[in-house]
Amino acid sequence: MKLKGFLLFLFLLGAVLLNVDASGKGSCPANIESKCDSSSDEWNGEFFPGIPKIKYEDWLRFSVAFWHTFRGTGADPFGAPTKAWPWEDGTNSLAMAKRRMRALFEFINKLGVERWCFHDRDIAPDGKTLAESNANLDEIIELAKELQKGTKILPLWGTAQLFMHPRYMHGAATSSELGVYAYAAAQVKKAMEVTHYLGGENFVFWGGREGYQTLLNTDMKRELDHLARFLEAAVDWKKKIGFNGTLLIEPKPQEPTKHQYDWDAATTLSFLQKYGLSGEFKLNIECNHATLSGHSCHHELETARINGLLGNIDANTGDPQIGWDTDQFLTDIGEATLVMLSVIRNEGLAPGGFNFDAKL
Repeated sequence: MKLKGFLLFLFLLGAVLLNVDASGKGSCPANIESKCDSSSDEWNGEFFPGIPKIKYEDWLRFSVAFWHTFRGTGADPFGAPTKAWPWEDGTNSLAMAKRRMRALFEFINKLGVERWCFHDRDIAPDGKTLAESNANLDEIIELAKELQKGTKILPLWGTAQLFMHPRYMHGAATSSELGVYAYAAAQVKKAMEVTHYLGGENFVFWGGREGYQTLLNTDMKRELDHLARFLEAAVDWKKKIGFNGTLLIEPKPQEPTKHQYDWDAATTLSFLQKYGLSGEFKLNIECNHATLSGHSCHHELETARINGLLGNIDANTGDPQIGWDTDQFLTDIGEATLVMLSVIRNEGLAPGGFNFDAKL
């Protein structure tokens, strides 16, 4: 028996060294220039060849952030992109979006995690019209649905990207343009529907541009009223489609606008209470955003927790000496311990979890 076991070990070792799996098939790497890639749309090779599935047991409900992990370019506010995956072809086509989605599922399968998070426009290309954008999203979501079959993988949360397109230069729900407000509402409607379709457990609102540079040309009360109506409509749509996930607001103090309406946990709590929405939303606390608001992550978590609003954590960290969103991996043991103290006091985060919102 010992001899047989040793021979099996040698066989598996040889398979790894030769980049051949146990079935005898060659492991085709996902390099865009690879000669063994016969079809860019339906190609089923390995994106991370030679790496087996990583097995571990944990109760922390970890999630992979699609935007940093598969769309991050390594750029900072003053520099050009510095990295690219080997399977990228330089386009944002539907074929490329499908390839990224297949890479995601192989990645999270091998990590042994069961959740991922996404912005609608990061997983599917923006179209020339809303109808075209929705059709693109539907096609990618169908692939994700197919890849989920037979697994426990599902989105921890989805969200609508209401900050990158030029139409949102002055906000989405707080824009002074009716057409922009309506477009944003339609985008949230669709993003919530596809999150529900995939079995997502939460839906996030991040007001990246909901704020102002100066009050001299801003009607702050009117903008806050519009934001409240926007969120009320989202609550109504959630109930209409039978989505039982938690709606989450992610506080952030600045960048790019000087003052954002969801500055920190306390500000967001005040807003929810004023407009009668505190029973409909919880908070997605990002540690780096806490730093930008002048707080510790522990302070923000505790503020959310003691008010019954702690729903999810974007697990990252910032640099207190840098005034922008660095999105670093949290490596400080002291800070991580304080984060977990709040989670334990909260008796867990479910249906929320920990999303690794960190740049690679």
